[in-house]
Amino acid sequence: MFVDSHCHIDFPELAARLPEILDTMQTNQVSEALCVSVTLQEFPRVLALAETHPNIYASVGVHPDYEDTVEPTVDGLLKLAVHPRIVAIGETGLDYYRLQGDLEWQRERFRVHIRASRESRKPLIIHTRSASADTLRLMREEKAGTDVGGAGGVMHCFTESLEVAEAAMAMGFYISFSGIVTFKNAKELQAVARAVPLERMLIETDSPYLAPVPKRGKTNEPGFVRHVAEFLADLKGVPLATLAEATTRNFRNLFNIPAPDSAPSV
Repeated sequence: MFVDSHCHIDFPELAARLPEILDTMQTNQVSEALCVSVTLQEFPRVLALAETHPNIYASVGVHPDYEDTVEPTVDGLLKLAVHPRIVAIGETGLDYYRLQGDLEWQRERFRVHIRASRESRKPLIIHTRSASADTLRLMREEKAGTDVGGAGGVMHCFTESLEVAEAAMAMGFYISFSGIVTFKNAKELQAVARAVPLERMLIETDSPYLAPVPKRGKTNEPGFVRHVAEFLADLKGVPLATLAEATTRNFRNLFNIPAPDSAPSV
């Protein structure tokens, strides 16, 4: 079985097709998915999906791309993260690609999420784009890593260098690969994926974006994470079952999610 460790099925283009989305997951042996929050205003619909569907989990956080939105506070995130269906803090991090100017507000928002992660003991989902040096610096300064008592987390939709991946893994973080790794022009990222050990790897769709080959150009969805897994298994020269088992185990370990057959009955 496969797991999609990062998706946005609350977004309108997927929410309108939810029964079909869930059926495609089942057809492709994708057992569970983590629906990731991007703003506090939209958080209720993320949580509602996790409350309604036992194989959907949720996070709480504010994406760094959203400038004009309700700012999170540590106390506010902690109150929302108490819910048992919330398994992570984020999506958070830094993005210097889309936004210009004084981005200190973005760095402060990231610090707030890291502090909430440390206090809640729920891992971080980190987005970084054109900002890897500052991202790693703040992770160290705020003690996000398990190596210094933090809850750790995942570098999602990873597109950075092996050096950045190794620095994150040294702090106890996982590296998650999306459909980008399947693209023909992603040779450098594919080299990183070869080097990241299976015990530190996750897979994701980041749907509705970044559909993997052979679905590139289509609206992405959690069921397509199987294609990411197939590509990575071939890239690393391991059986598909081995990669599926490792990434699913990593997902459960990171987000403290029991396997379905050992989950308590409701």
